[in-house]
Order: sequence, then C-alpha cells, then structure tokens
Amino acid sequence: MKTIIIGSGIGGLGAAALLARSGAQVTVVEKNECVGGRGGFFEADGFRFDMGPSWYLMPDLFADFYALLGEKVEEQLELTQLDPAYKIWWGNNDLTPPTTIFSDLKKDLPTFEAFEKGVTPRLLAYLEKAKTKYEISKSDFMCKNYESIFDLINLRTARMGMELGVFSSFAKHVEKYTKNSHIQRILQYAMVFLGTSPYDAPAIYSLMSHIDFNMGVWYPKGGLHAVMKSFAGIAKKHGADIRLNTEVAEILIEDKKAVGVRLQNGTEMHADIVISNADYAFTETQLITKKRHRTYSKPYWKKRKWAPSGLILYLGVKGKCDHLVHHNLIFADDWKGGFDELFINPKYPTEPSLYVCAPSKTEPETAPDGHENLFVLVPISPKLLDDDATRAREIDRVLAHMEEKFPIKNLRERIVFQRSFSISDFKDRYNAYGGSALGLAHTLRQTACFRPPAKSKKVENLLYTGAGTNPGIGVPISLLSSQLAYKYIINDRSGSMLTSLTDLS
Repeated sequence: MKTIIIGSGIGGLGAAALLARSGAQVTVVEKNECVGGRGGFFEADGFRFDMGPSWYLMPDLFADFYALLGEKVEEQLELTQLDPAYKIWWGNNDLTPPTTIFSDLKKDLPTFEAFEKGVTPRLLAYLEKAKTKYEISKSDFMCKNYESIFDLINLRTARMGMELGVFSSFAKHVEKYTKNSHIQRILQYAMVFLGTSPYDAPAIYSLMSHIDFNMGVWYPKGGLHAVMKSFAGIAKKHGADIRLNTEVAEILIEDKKAVGVRLQNGTEMHADIVISNADYAFTETQLITKKRHRTYSKPYWKKRKWAPSGLILYLGVKGKCDHLVHHNLIFADDWKGGFDELFINPKYPTEPSLYVCAPSKTEPETAPDGHENLFVLVPISPKLLDDDATRAREIDRVLAHMEEKFPIKNLRERIVFQRSFSISDFKDRYNAYGGSALGLAHTLRQTACFRPPAKSKKVENLLYTGAGTNPGIGVPISLLSSQLAYKYIINDRSGSMLTSLTDLS
C-alpha cells in the first residue's frame, strides 16, 4: 500500500511511523527545511531554538505510542521532570510575590492555602474529578473517529457527558471550587494551550489540571524538536522516505478518489492513500482545487472560531537571568479582559500576559557559555495588523514589560541575538489559516463530532491528521490524531487507543 503524507508535523510523523511499521510504503513530503511542522527548530550564533511547542505534557500518551511502535520512550528520549514546573508573576497592580508551582501537591497545596484558607479539600475534589475526566477521555473519546453526532451521543456517553462537564463552562466549573482569583487563573491558564478562553471552553478541559498537577511537566533533552526527530527516525527505520523542501501544489483526484499529489515543480507522485498533515483549511481550499471535492466551503472556515496567533521572540541574552526558571508566566491584572482582546474585541494586549521558556536553565547547551536562551510568546488575535512598524512597537513593549516584571535589568542592551515570528510568518511558513498559531479553537461547537473529521466526506482515500481534526490541539493530542487516520485505514471503529498494529504490506 503506497501512502503519501503531506507535512511532517507530529501528526504526519506519527502516521508515517505507524504505517511504515505496518509494512506500508510511505513517503512524507515537507515544504520546509526540517521535520516537525510547528515543532521545528533553528540554530544561530551558538543558540538552538525550538520554534514552537516547548511543554512536554501527558507522558503516558507518549509512552503508550512508543510502545505501539515497538519502542521504549526512555530509549528514544532523555526526559527530565522539571522542578519547579513553572513560575508565575502577577499583574502590574498586584503586589503578590511570584508564585512557584512544582506539580507536586505536597509543595503546591500550601501555596494554594496561602491564597485561600481551607481550599485544600475542594482542590483535591476538583483534581480527582479532573483525573476521572482524563481517564474517561483517554479510554473512550480521544481516539474515536466521529462521523456524526450519533457517534458521540448514546445512553452511555450522555451519562458520561454529564460527568465530564461537556456542556458547562470551564470558568464556571473552576469557580465552584475556589473564589480566589489567583487560584482560578492558575487552574485556567492552560486553556491558552488549547487555543481557547476558559469562558468559552467546556468544563471537560479541567482534565488539563490533572495533567499539570498530577502528571508533571517534563523536558526532553534537545527540546520538543527531539520528539519530532525521534518519530521521524522510527518512520525511517521502517522504510519511510521523508523529503524536505518539497512543497505540494495539488492533491490529485480521479473519480472522487485521491490518487497522489502534484508538487510545485510539476512532478506527480502517485499513491493508494493520501494523508494531509498540512493545515486542514489550506488543504481544503488550496490543495483540493475543485469545489465539488471539498468537504467544507470557504465560508465554513470564515465562520469558525480560531485559536490565537502569537508574537514570538527568540532571544539570545548575554549574562544570566537569575529570576527565571525553565517555564515562566506573567498573568495580567485584567484576566477576562485579556481573553476578550484575543477573541471578542481584537487588539494588541493592553497589559500583556506572556510566557517565557528558558531552556538554557535545564540544558545549558542551548546557549553559549554565560548566556541565556529565551523563547517569548505573547498570545495575540490573528486579526491584527502585522507590519514592520507595528511589530517593532509591540516587541519593545514586551521587552520593557519583561525588564520590569521578572525583573531582568538592561535586558534590551544585553540581547545579542533576536528574531521574531508572528501572524504573517504563521501564514507563510505553515500555511496557517488567518495566521492562527494553533488552528481551530477548542470550543464546544468545535470538539468531537463538531470538529472536521479525519476522513474526507467527498474524496475516497483522503485522510487528515494534525491539530485541525480530532482530538485537537497540542503535541500529544495531535500525535493521537495519526491513530485516527490509521484506524480508518484498518476499519477500526473503537474509541480506545490502539494496542497493536495491522499488517499492511
């Protein structure tokens, strides 16, 4: 069985590894110079930067996936559990000292008690429910293909839906357990990872708190790109051909069946199955050239709710930034207003909430001796202007904010390397619809059966993988999407993770 996979993000690489190990003939075509999609990397002036994802979460999913491929995670990755997990700085008008989170309840519960006396039993109950949601989702929902609402709704899942909190707001769910605004923000911040607002996300996503506080935050040596390289290596080990700097112009369709791709240079490649790990909307509107073959029209994509874009800075800094740990967060005073500026009334943040990863704290080799490597992310609406003057203005605001809040003295004077990445770059490098950094936001109406499926409804043998389809956004979640495409190929309708592979040679 010949398969062509468009794109080498984690979903494409996962599919390549699964299919190649099953005996299929696999070719991956990647438009950029390295594998990984948004999980790419670059090196400059002695610094090594992950370009996108930087949090290694859900270690159990990675371990299970490696086992499915006949591999052991500890032989593929050198993992370190971060201690502390991350550190939070509060808003401009908040005198609360920085809060350190360890993902260790023995250390974290006293921190929460200092914010709200007597909150411990309620938080433990909240986390126990979060654990249940995670386990149910993993066993019944994350690895299920949905073709209609009836694949989601039956008597069992309806009962589960009430237990999971599918139909209630995440923000309101958190408020049932704590009235303290600091704790609420600590529990809610992970919604940015899912490209949505806690005020719009369903309560099922409180499972992220179980991932955060019970499973820990990890770091793979070599950064998140090491994970991408690992899956690429497994795919190659089983015979997959991965071609870089190879851009697809069109998916070839004959008699309503995908039969291959045409490259930008005019070369045609033929296959029995085509899997697109490119941006879902880009695939539908650009790579499928005839409207009758598209599952979704252009107006459909315009009406979707999209995850934020980001203003990213890759900084090489002379000297050490002593106040920082590996993962660092600044939370603005106006928490809800910040989300409104992302999703409702788009504008550059009045007071930016931002994230800084300092991998050189854990892996000094990411920077020259005596220097720090900083990855800075400010979530912004993809609907904003991204010209040179606007970007320069916002970068200066962000750097000044970092100097004041962290604090890092004379940060701007100490920068020896700087590169930025934002809305227009997401469009150009990743063909990201509207410049979104993550894709379709995780709202109730864009989850499970309401999310574009892993199989085209109009074209046979055309499948999708990645953040645009189920189960959704995030590196481990997008990795699972490759199992959904694989399940269509082997006609597996179950909702659980695969435990064995089918011979496809």
